[in-house]
Amino acid sequence: MTITRASDPPPLQRSIRLPHATAMVVGTIIGASIFVQPSEMTGAVPSVPGLLAAWAVAGLLTIAGALICAELASAFPRTGGVYVFLNETLSPAIGFLWAWAMFWSMHSGIIAAIAVICARYIGYFVPLSAAGLRVTAIVIILALSAVNYAGVRHGSRLQAAFTLGKLVAIASMILLGFLLGSHLPHFVGGRTAPDLIRQFPRAVAAGLFAFGGWHMVTYVAGETVEARRTIPIALMLGTAIVTACYVALNVVYLYVLPLGAVMSSTRVAADAADALLGSGGGAVMSALVVFSTFGAVSGIVLLGPRVYFSMAGDSRWFAWLGAVHPRFRTPYRAIVLQAVWSSALVAIGTYRALFTRVVYTEWIFFALMAVGLIAARRRPGYGATYRMPGYPVLPVLFAAVSAAIALSQLVADPAQGSIGLLLVVAGLPVYSLGRRTDA
Repeated sequence: MTITRASDPPPLQRSIRLPHATAMVVGTIIGASIFVQPSEMTGAVPSVPGLLAAWAVAGLLTIAGALICAELASAFPRTGGVYVFLNETLSPAIGFLWAWAMFWSMHSGIIAAIAVICARYIGYFVPLSAAGLRVTAIVIILALSAVNYAGVRHGSRLQAAFTLGKLVAIASMILLGFLLGSHLPHFVGGRTAPDLIRQFPRAVAAGLFAFGGWHMVTYVAGETVEARRTIPIALMLGTAIVTACYVALNVVYLYVLPLGAVMSSTRVAADAADALLGSGGGAVMSALVVFSTFGAVSGIVLLGPRVYFSMAGDSRWFAWLGAVHPRFRTPYRAIVLQAVWSSALVAIGTYRALFTRVVYTEWIFFALMAVGLIAARRRPGYGATYRMPGYPVLPVLFAAVSAAIALSQLVADPAQGSIGLLLVVAGLPVYSLGRRTDA
């Protein structure tokens, strides 16, 4: 079996077009968190204005990040996305640390967390013990990894079908909420203004997890038709659709349920549907969440191994990860390794711990990505075919806020934040050893 390097023509099949790429953006973002995170966020800022402000800040940061990512994708349309951007604009070491952190925490952690939420909502229909919930989540990960093992065409079409279905269901939920809802938003006090200000970054971080995944479509640039044009458009369309859905759904939650109920709920979407439709409403909404999360895991499972594939092409030490299946033309070893580790995270982690590590480590690299864009713009021969608006103010602000978010997570939860940081730092000796091996 031939192992290719990044400098060789990519053997992966180009079959992803604009509708599929846009579906990937929407489908990977709208997974599970919008049906869970309002409770996490309300626990930090228990007021309607505070909650809506946190969602607004998270949404604006996501849009800014998507604009940065869109420009870099047009300049470096290779499989690997953020890994390639950091590698090309700043340093191969930083690019390696992104892929390293992706595997051990960020990407695998997202897969594990969303699979756990999917299993939690399956528990609405079939009572599950704590062990049963984890087993169910692991089965979900392994099953969807098998689908994506069999080909990117199967995975992208499955993602598009799930995305269309969940958008129709969410639109129905929003419409029913405004037609049938009878409660007005409630203001819940209980915290002083300084306390709310201190907890606001925690709420924004939880919101960012709900918006997470906007950058992942760049991972499959090598399998995308006309990637320089398709990926920027998909990013813009996808983030706009998601932002509209999130704002509307949160308004429905607050319109239908008292804020205290939103804060205490572990299945806020099902509780809102119960309030609208009676006892059967929760079952309908739980089925939607299972459908949505299943589709999200499918897309995220598909995208991550492309980064490891790209990294493998840049290093003989990791070349075994770049093996492409002779029949399915997928990076099958990377898919299998990701499935195994994500399943292990389900077995040992908790939902809060998983998303805390993900947000903390991920936004360090997003800050560096914005710095990389500024550095790339100053170089001769920079070949971006799309230029983001608001340059240089927007990337500078994005980098500063991203760094502040990462710092706030470390301060708010030193234990989990330290674990995330140590995982990143642990990649440095591995990178150094790999360089000596490649020399």
